[in-house]
Amino acid sequence: MNENRFRWRNRQLREHAAIIDGKLAPTKVITNATYLNVYMKQWMEGNIWIDNDRIVYVGEAMPDKTDGTEMIDASESYIVPGYIEPHSHPFQLYNPQSLGLYAAQTGTTTLINDNLMWLFLLDEKKAFSLLEEFVELPCSMFWWGRYDSQSVLQETDQEEFQEKVVPWLNHDAVIQGGELTSWPEVLKGDDQTLYWMQETTRLRKPVEGHLPGASERTLTKMKLLGVDSDHEAISADEVLRRLALGYNVGLRNSSIRPDLYGMLKELVDRGHNQFDHFMMTTDGSTPGFYEQGIMDHCVKLALEAGVPTIDAYLMASYQAARHFGIEHRVGSIAPGRTAHLNFLHSPEEPSPHSVLAKGEWMKRDNETYTVEKPIDFPSFGVTPLQIDWDLNEEDLQFSMPLGMNMKSSVIMQPYALSSDASREELPEGNDESFLMLLDREGEWRVNTVLKGFTNRLGALISSYSNTGDIVLLGKNKQDMKIAFNRMKEIGGGIVLVHDGDIIYEMPLKLGGVMSDEKMETVIQKEKELREHLRSFGYRHEDPVYTLLFLSSVHLPYIRITPVGILDVKKKEVLFPAIMR
Repeated sequence: MNENRFRWRNRQLREHAAIIDGKLAPTKVITNATYLNVYMKQWMEGNIWIDNDRIVYVGEAMPDKTDGTEMIDASESYIVPGYIEPHSHPFQLYNPQSLGLYAAQTGTTTLINDNLMWLFLLDEKKAFSLLEEFVELPCSMFWWGRYDSQSVLQETDQEEFQEKVVPWLNHDAVIQGGELTSWPEVLKGDDQTLYWMQETTRLRKPVEGHLPGASERTLTKMKLLGVDSDHEAISADEVLRRLALGYNVGLRNSSIRPDLYGMLKELVDRGHNQFDHFMMTTDGSTPGFYEQGIMDHCVKLALEAGVPTIDAYLMASYQAARHFGIEHRVGSIAPGRTAHLNFLHSPEEPSPHSVLAKGEWMKRDNETYTVEKPIDFPSFGVTPLQIDWDLNEEDLQFSMPLGMNMKSSVIMQPYALSSDASREELPEGNDESFLMLLDREGEWRVNTVLKGFTNRLGALISSYSNTGDIVLLGKNKQDMKIAFNRMKEIGGGIVLVHDGDIIYEMPLKLGGVMSDEKMETVIQKEKELREHLRSFGYRHEDPVYTLLFLSSVHLPYIRITPVGILDVKKKEVLFPAIMR
C-alpha cells in the first residue's frame, strides 16, 4: 500500500474506532490540555487521545481502557499543532533527513520540500524509492514537482530533466508544482511548461510561482495561467497586491531575505486584519540561520509584529495545510490528524518545551531526544562524488574580456576586466578572482573572473551548486589545483586552500552536494566557512547562497551556466562553454 496516499491501513482504522468504543486502549492520553482549535479559532480545554502516530479523540471524555497508556498531564502547557514549513530547500549543505529531524525538535513537524537535487542526482526509480524512506521519519515530508532547473543546461541534460517532470507531478508525495522560476518564458509562449501547470491543476495540486517584483498586470496574467501562490513579495504593498488577486502568500524570513517582520509590522500598522491566506517560510536558509529555530522563530517574529496570537499560529500550521490540501493529515489538533503537537509554556512563547511528532517524543521538558532512523543513502545511489578526470593547465586559461561583478550575495553584473587574467596569480588587494564552472563529468568548462568575492584567498572549490556542477574560484592557479585534487579525495565538498595549505574542508558525501552529518555539525561547519571567507574579504550576506546561485538564471543580470556566460534578460550566450 502506498504510504503517501494511505497513511493508515484498514486494520489500523478499525483499531482507532475500537478505542472510541472502549475496546482498546490508546497509546497516549494528554490530560488537562489547553489546546488551539484552528476551526473554532480559540483556545479550548479537554483531553487528547493518541494511538501511535494518530490523534483519535479530542474532547472532555477519558478512554474506558488505559492499560499500558502513557498519561501526560498538560495542565501547565498550551498545545498548538506542529508547525509546517511550506517552502523548504532541504539540500543547503544539510540533507532532507538531517533537516527534518532537527526541524521536528524545534516544533516544525511537516516540511514541503524542493525536489531539484533528486532530479539532478537520481533516476525516477531510485528517487521514488527514496521518498518512501522519508515516510519512516517522525516528521511528515512532502515534495514539490519542479518544472525547470533554474539554470540553462546542455541539450541532453535538458531533455533528461524534462522527461522527469510529469512522473514527479503524478507522485503521491508531491503536493504542488513549482516553484515556477521560468515564468517569463511562460508569458512569452512556453507551452510545454504551461501544459505541466495545467496537469498540476488537473491533479488538484496547487502551482507555486516565483514572481519577484511582478506588476499587477503580470500577477494577473500568471493567475490566469494557473499560479496559486507566491512567496516573493518584499513589501507590504506587494503582499496586498498578491492577496487582492487571490494568491496565497508566503511571507519570507530567510538568511538571504529576512523580510517577514518588516512586512507584517507594516501590515498591522496599516490596520490589516486578514491573515487567512498567509503562510510563513524560511525559504531554504543556510544552516547557521537555523540556530535560532525554524517556524517557531517565524511565529515569534509575527507576534512581535503585532499579529493576533491565534492568527500567528495558524499561519505556521493550518493555513499551509489547507492550501496544500493536506488538512486532513496535518495542521490541526483534531480526530484523524497525525499526532504533531507542540507544548508551549505560554502562547507568547512559540518555541516548544516539548514536541510530539507522529506521536513520538522529539523533545520533552527542553531535552531533545535522539531519534535513530538512518537512511542508507548510498543504497539509493546518493554516493560520494567520484571524479575520474584531472584538472590540467589548459583548463586554467582565462582569456575572455568579460567578468561577473557581485552587487550582492546573488546579483551579478557584467564588467570589463581590469586585471591580466592570463597570469598565474591575480594580485592581492583587489577583489578579482578566477572563476570556473566545471561539469562534474568533466565534459565542459566555463571560465571567467569574479569580482567581489575575495581580495586574497588562494582557492575555493565547491561541488555544491545549483546544478550539481563544480565551482572553482581563487587568485592562485596552483592553489586551485590543490583544492580540486583534495575535493576529489574526499568525494565532493567545499575546500579552501591558501599559500599551498588546505585551511578548511567540508566533505559533502551525499552526491557532492549534502553532508551526511547531523544538523548541529553542519551548522558549526558552515559558521567556520563564513568566518574564513570574511577573513579573506567576503563582504556580502551569505557565501553559501553565492555558490548556489552563480548559475541560477532566475536572478539578474549575468550568470555562469553549463552552456556558457549568459545574459539573463536577453537569454543570450555571451561566451559559450568550452568542451574539454
